[in-house]
Amino acid sequence: MIQKLLIVFIGCTFYSYTCTGQENRMTLSLQELTAMVLQFHPIAKQATIQIGEAKQALRISRGAFDPLFSYNIAEKTFDGTAYYAYQQPTLTIPTWFGLTLRTGVEQVDGNRIDPTETLGRSSYMGIQIPLGRDLLTDKRRTDLQKAKIAKEASYTERRKMLNDLLLEAHSAYWEWWQSARIYQIASAALNVAKKRAEFVKGSVQLGDRPAIDTTEALAQVQLFELQWNTALLNLRKTQWELSQYLWQENQTPYNLPANCNPASNDFDRFSSKKSITPLDSLLSTAMTNHPELVLYNYKLNSLGIEKRYRTQQLLPKANFNYNFLEKGYQWTAPKSVLFENNFQYGLSLQIPLRFSYERGEYRKIKYSIQSTTLEQDLKRVQIENKVRAHYFEVENLSKQIELQEKIVTNTQILLRGEELRFRAGESSLFLVNARETRVWEATQKLEEIKTKYLIAIQKLFWSAGVLI
Repeated sequence: MIQKLLIVFIGCTFYSYTCTGQENRMTLSLQELTAMVLQFHPIAKQATIQIGEAKQALRISRGAFDPLFSYNIAEKTFDGTAYYAYQQPTLTIPTWFGLTLRTGVEQVDGNRIDPTETLGRSSYMGIQIPLGRDLLTDKRRTDLQKAKIAKEASYTERRKMLNDLLLEAHSAYWEWWQSARIYQIASAALNVAKKRAEFVKGSVQLGDRPAIDTTEALAQVQLFELQWNTALLNLRKTQWELSQYLWQENQTPYNLPANCNPASNDFDRFSSKKSITPLDSLLSTAMTNHPELVLYNYKLNSLGIEKRYRTQQLLPKANFNYNFLEKGYQWTAPKSVLFENNFQYGLSLQIPLRFSYERGEYRKIKYSIQSTTLEQDLKRVQIENKVRAHYFEVENLSKQIELQEKIVTNTQILLRGEELRFRAGESSLFLVNARETRVWEATQKLEEIKTKYLIAIQKLFWSAGVLI
């Protein structure tokens, strides 16, 4: 958590200085991008809002246990006869153990009241106890427990959303990094081609080269101008695609300026083999901490609570009510045993003859648990296979980079040798251009493999659920 807060702090600190056209800072690093995405992106904010919604859902569930004060008043007078005047304030206190406490006072007056009512002032304190159904758990307690699980699950859901979001943002960043690198290479190649064209032009004027070499040199310049324009187009496209992940604090999108470049040392920082966790460790982390698997655990816990509630519903519904009674509003401790004097009790019993609804709900929740368990097992295998596949991809691309770097080095050696022969008059401009084109193609291929490698690393950590 400290590392995440530090990343956000760094991003917020440098946000106003990153890519704003100042001469001393014209780069955007992956770390700064991550901080801005986590802080300002709408999906990141939505993930935080979901946590707030889950907290309020928990508060709503706790509301079922709030004490309730009620006040009833009624009066009837007809044809000069006072039938009744009735007042009853009551305080009801639900408890976590299924018991309900009640206390209140009554003021009953009149000439034609119900004979079961007590005239005058009286008070009572009582309890309601479920004896069968709802004794161990009931709807209120079930909803509260499920709301607590949903609140904990919201943090995992946020991690899952951010894990997916960062994969998209990081992939867009490395695509931008690749297009920027290729644009730089294309610019350098174009400058070299232009200088060679000037050299050839001068040699032709001096009579050292045939005039056809001027056309050959110009054709090479035009070829690299085309490559340069294509690279510029790709750079702008990837820059605009990356900009969709950049937002400002006031919820307005932020577009990268044209003169902003990715950090030059990001490849060395994020491609280090030391940063790649061993496969066994990644698999262990994924199996125990992957957000999608953890969400299944929360879902199974919630279904288990629901199953316990549905099991309770298979019992008969029986409620016992008992009230201590006292004359007047002055409450004193009971002076007699429970069923001797000044008491009121009631016992109710309901038994469905077939329990069709209850049995159906119970079996339905059992099937839901079985289905969710199967989904979790399938997801576990899918995640393991993804981790293994991306790990193999990272290792394979790492070897491809080493091989392609050797190819680039060899083509550059051949190009330098061909240039020396050309200056000595032992080679043709056609061969030099051919060697130079091979160098360009090999270098471009190297940057593409590097980008695939960097994105593969991000996918590896994403598949293990540890990108965030």
